[in-house]
Amino acid sequence: MRTTLNLPDDLVKELVKVTGEKNKTLLIRTALADMLKKIKREKLIEFRGKIEFDFDLDELRGRDMT
Repeated sequence: MRTTLNLPDDLVKELVKVTGEKNKTLLIRTALADMLKKIKREKLIEFRGKIEFDFDLDELRGRDMT
């Protein structure tokens, strides 16, 4: 999707500096993908302790724990 954006120069320059990436399209695409991963990870963490499992992971993985 082609979009025109007004991006803060200081943020773009700092991101270029820390990543070394010169291609701004790739830079923004990577930043968006990283942000999406972060949000998905945070949403998964919210489930911690809220889901009960009634199966043995060691058994499913074929581990003999005797």
